[in-house]
Amino acid sequence: MAGEQPEVVLLSFWCSPFAMKARIALAEKGVPHEIREENLPHEKSNLLLRMNPVHKKVPVLIHKGKPVCESSLIVQYIDEVWTHESPLLPSDPHERARARFWVDLLDKTVLSVVWSVWFVKGEPKEGAKEELMETFKLLESELGKKDYFGGARLGYLDVSFLPYYLWIHQLEKANETAGRETELKGEMEAKFPNLEGWMKRCMLRESVSAVLPDPDRVSHYIRQIRKMVIDAQA
Repeated sequence: MAGEQPEVVLLSFWCSPFAMKARIALAEKGVPHEIREENLPHEKSNLLLRMNPVHKKVPVLIHKGKPVCESSLIVQYIDEVWTHESPLLPSDPHERARARFWVDLLDKTVLSVVWSVWFVKGEPKEGAKEELMETFKLLESELGKKDYFGGARLGYLDVSFLPYYLWIHQLEKANETAGRETELKGEMEAKFPNLEGWMKRCMLRESVSAVLPDPDRVSHYIRQIRKMVIDAQA
């Protein structure tokens, strides 16, 4: 019917790693949906403010008019509702708890560490860099020689970690383009061959490649944000 609202709507922002989690999960599960891009950081739509009045941020999954907020909760919700294809969370309770543990750790630490390493004026905090590298070291071991963290197929931890890892690569590219010395240049490929191979494997999947933003556009955006942050600290 004309004017009928889609059953599934995702409020997104084109380069948000958090929104990317939800977009990959929806694509992997084959869920028909509509993407509505927010004009961030300049403004927030009335729909976003109404659907996420607490945090007022993306992503927000709207399913049959009801909102689900926070990216990791959205991925879990998608997996629980659309069970017919490509399960993301392990069926074994212990493995499911283990995947949730890693995702919770990433959600609590990676963003704040990344902010300290790339967006703080002056030299990045050495402690933040070491914390990031230690987290990657643990995940390198957790992945091992498996194709994906979930084993033979893409799973919850893969969907949740990949956007962070890709963003860090883009941050490195943005820093190089800006002529800023990058402390992690070359380290990731040398120290984390399992993760680097995993990232390339993930990017070959249509559910991932179809939602990836243009890397040059991401790098340009990151440089703009970093300049704004540095100027504000001056």
